[in-house]
Formats: sequence, C-alpha cells, structure tokens
Amino acid sequence: MILVTGATGNIGRLVVDELLAAGATNVRALTNNPEKAALPQQVEVVRGYLGRVETLRGVFDGVEKMYLAPLEKTVREVTTLAAKAGVRHIVDVSGPKDSWWGPVAVAVEESGAAWTHLSPGEFMDNLLIWAEQIRTTGEVRDGYPEAANAPIDLGDIAAVAAKALLEDGHAGKEYLLTGPETLTRAEMVRHIGAVLGRQIPFVEVGHDEAVAVLEPSMGEFARWYVDGMRDFAQHPQQANRLVEEITGRPATTFAQWARKKVDQFS
Repeated sequence: MILVTGATGNIGRLVVDELLAAGATNVRALTNNPEKAALPQQVEVVRGYLGRVETLRGVFDGVEKMYLAPLEKTVREVTTLAAKAGVRHIVDVSGPKDSWWGPVAVAVEESGAAWTHLSPGEFMDNLLIWAEQIRTTGEVRDGYPEAANAPIDLGDIAAVAAKALLEDGHAGKEYLLTGPETLTRAEMVRHIGAVLGRQIPFVEVGHDEAVAVLEPSMGEFARWYVDGMRDFAQHPQQANRLVEEITGRPATTFAQWARKKVDQFS
C-alpha cells in the first residue's frame, strides 16, 4: 500500500494522479475532508490531517511506502508513528538541512525508515503573485528583474515523487529539483506577455517597495522572498536535468506553464 498525505494539496493531488497513471492499484489518500476531495474511485480515501496527529489512528496500517507533504510542526510525531506501523520508505518534499524545510528531512531520516528527499527550487506557481497586477494594471512592479533561477512545475515534482515510490534505487537520495531552464524574472514576465499576446512592462522597484508589494499576498514571508531574489541577482540558480532523467520525459518549461495558467493572468 502507498499512502499519499496531503492528497488534496497542490502536490499531493498530482502524486495520486501520477501513481494511478503508472498503474498503481494500492493507493490510499489522506485528506481532511473526504466528502469534498473528489478523488478517483479506485483510491482508498481516509480522513485525517498531518497537523492533528490524533486523527491518524490506523492510517498507516498496511502501508509500505508514503509520500509525505511538508508540515514541520508535527513531522517528527508523524514519521515516528509511520515507522512504528511498518512504513519502510518515505518520500518527502523538504529541502537541504540548512534550509527552511530542513527539519522535515532530518525528522524523516531519524524515523528509521528509508527515505528520499525531494528538494525543489521555486515553484512556478509562485509567479501567480503577479497575476492580480497584470490583470488590473497591465504591468509588473517588482524588484530584481535580472534575478535568475530555474522554477519548477508542481506536476514535475509529483512525477518524480511517483517514480521514487514505485521504483527501486531511490532510497537514500536527495534530489535537488529544478525546472529545465534558468530565466531572469524579466524573461518570465515576457513569457507571460507572450501567452497573453501583449507586452507587459516590468517596472523595477527598490527592495523595500518590492516587499511592500508582496506583503498583501505573502505576509511575513514577503521579505524572505525578496531577499532570495536579491541573492539570485548575484548568484543565479543553474537548471539541471534531474526531472527528465528520473521520469523519462521532458520537464515543463516556463512558457508551457504560462499557457496552462493563462486564464489566471487574463
């Protein structure tokens, strides 16, 4: 049995789809609201939430492998319960141990189960932070237009997770996942403009103003995010080919992602 936690979340739901597409017939999905989850009929749906450990009684029974959504506050309790129940392999979304999600990776390793860490770079979906500006003003006001990184599509993370759950050879590996190309933020805005059929000006603002622009949508994380963009302006993130190497299919480009999300920018 394979358990997918956070099965209605932005990655977990896609992991379910990838497992089913690969022919898995023993998928259990953990969700806080099974009635509204609208998960496929062939999936065993169970009620529970990682953030409330008391709701997980019996959830791990018969489970050999698990996709673990990142929730730091209870990860140690959850992984301890899973390992005691017989879960042999945990595939998690986390990050390097000196990063924001590092405690997730540490807890998974210390549970005693075999592990595979998926450490993705920025999600392409993060760039939806520009959607309201584009819809209402026709431009993007942000900092560091030359900051460059290699954002990744959520579906590609899910595809790697499914491979790690279904195939041998992934235990003990940490995969630093990126999208297929390094782009500046100005280039990303140009790709969005291309799918909309018009030019979208990138209006560069200072560091503090960039934080202020993002605070309504990102709250306390806005400054951390803009600080990261400043770092990428000085040290661009290099893309790698791990998604393609692991899944056997090309990774999603930013232009392809923008076409999928065009309605949200329109």
